[in-house]
Amino acid sequence: MEIKLTQYSHGSGCGCKVAPSVLEEILKGTGTSFISPNLLVGNETKDDAAVYDVGNGTALISTVDFFTPIVNDAFSYGKIAAANALSDVYAMGGKPFMAIAILGFPVEKLGAEIAQQIIRGAKAICAEAGVSLAGGHTIDSPEPFFGLSVNGFVEIINLKQNSTAQVGDVLYLTKPLGTGVLSTALKRGLLTDEEIKPAVNYMCSLNILGENLGKCGFVHALTDVTGFGLIGHLTEMCEGSEVSAEIEYSMVPLMDGVKELTAKFIYADNTMRNWKSYESKVQGINGESLLTLCDPQTSGGLLIAVDSLKEEELFKITLPPNTTLHRIGKVIAKRETKIFIV
Repeated sequence: MEIKLTQYSHGSGCGCKVAPSVLEEILKGTGTSFISPNLLVGNETKDDAAVYDVGNGTALISTVDFFTPIVNDAFSYGKIAAANALSDVYAMGGKPFMAIAILGFPVEKLGAEIAQQIIRGAKAICAEAGVSLAGGHTIDSPEPFFGLSVNGFVEIINLKQNSTAQVGDVLYLTKPLGTGVLSTALKRGLLTDEEIKPAVNYMCSLNILGENLGKCGFVHALTDVTGFGLIGHLTEMCEGSEVSAEIEYSMVPLMDGVKELTAKFIYADNTMRNWKSYESKVQGINGESLLTLCDPQTSGGLLIAVDSLKEEELFKITLPPNTTLHRIGKVIAKRETKIFIV
């Protein structure tokens, strides 16, 4: 019997994240944390990973990310989950070096062979990145979920954050949007496994460009676009940097088939939860742009804030596979509204 992993979970990929507003409510009631003087980045700016000064100008980057299946093929699911987790280190300008696996699995329903294929996929991506998958932890779970806890290093001078964008910066995105829309269509039987392959290729592609961007002084801020959608992660960048942003929607890249599916109102459940969290901070959004800009991405691209006077320097960097540079907008002076869609 063919097993379709997406039928064994209520959500798909990063679309299974708790809504931003709910997450804020959860964290609000947890009390204060001990803050080490060596902690360079915690959760105060909602950045991609924690960063700890280990001395000699070097910092440790630490992150964790896991989610329920976004595709039916177990090997591809493992690859996507691993690429997505490693992305958080790249989004800080760092280089990952070690990972620990996190696996929840309904053993009686699916059997050990499927779990084996998931881990094989993760090992393939870690090997491509030069990362040691050095162990992990598993539990018997009603729904499958998989991901990695990842550690990386960065020279502190090369550390990138989401809270350091500057007025006048131009905004670039490195992968098209649409993984939430397409995975929802797959889960509903509206797309075949063959038709979603181009999206799978994007999701399996490492954001290794971030490691190179860390060495570029003209890159002022960096983050990756995942479960909160482009709107959510750009809002975090704007709030952390005390700026606003303007997005030229016609320049935002979309994956093949996304326009047609959104025209039929096919979208991920978390799209509307994302919108409810950010609607008071956005102007100019409409039907299609709401469904695409709030679409929860899994292993999405990097969002880059670049010095407008050094823009040409960005194009001198060699790009990894399935990575392109799309100029989608600019950073403007802080206003009450965070994001303007034009």
